[in-house]
Amino acid sequence: MPQNISALEKYYNKFNEDHRLATRHGQVEFSTTMHYIHSFIPAGGQLKILDVGAGTGRYSLALKDEGHDVTAVEKVLRNLKVLEEKHSGVNCWHGDACDLHFLPDGKFDMTLLFGPLYHLHSEEQMLKALGEARRVTKKGGLIFTAYVMNEYSVLTYCFKQRHIKDVMANSALTGDWHTKPGEDELYTYMRLEDINNLNNKSGLTRIKIFAADGASDYMRRELNALDEDEFELFKQYHLSICERPELLGASSHLVDVLQN
Repeated sequence: MPQNISALEKYYNKFNEDHRLATRHGQVEFSTTMHYIHSFIPAGGQLKILDVGAGTGRYSLALKDEGHDVTAVEKVLRNLKVLEEKHSGVNCWHGDACDLHFLPDGKFDMTLLFGPLYHLHSEEQMLKALGEARRVTKKGGLIFTAYVMNEYSVLTYCFKQRHIKDVMANSALTGDWHTKPGEDELYTYMRLEDINNLNNKSGLTRIKIFAADGASDYMRRELNALDEDEFELFKQYHLSICERPELLGASSHLVDVLQN
């Protein structure tokens, strides 16, 4: 990834992704995403699955435990080491989403990009990552791509955390309130029209799009206060509304399911 990899390494050396997905709001994201992954796997099917930007292996390990043949690619060496030390049986590679030259064409039934597109700042870089995912995925196979959303960033960072004056002073927002990440920023925040434009240029076809966590990231304290029965009902509620078009753009994370 062309942005400062030392900044990315530094961030993920401190960031505990396993812990995040174990929190209440993380559980909403994980269970929702796994629900959709399962919905595209035939009963009893065993797929070849590629997890690009696998982190410490939350999705890779879960899918491997279900009997799938899983290959994980991770850029951050610390994360890769944690995954390898779990002795999971996952095939692990150190690599970059924009260059998967070590993987053959058309090998995988399903490819997951749950993270790499967060950290790519240009359309050219994003299309390169999508192109590599398309190359290694079988014709007719599926590619799951995740994004972090613009309005979540503006609402939480700018207003809830009260950084709006600094952001405006640094001209980090466009006139229509779209974030403008600099090369030293870790995240790129997207709107639906940005994602649609990428799809059109990538040649991939959308099968499904859903809000992975919806309102849960705005409601961390409230979710933590729920008892187990209440939390289960919240997850059921979220799953029932996570494809509603009027709610997609306000989610923290959005997952686009594309067919090669």
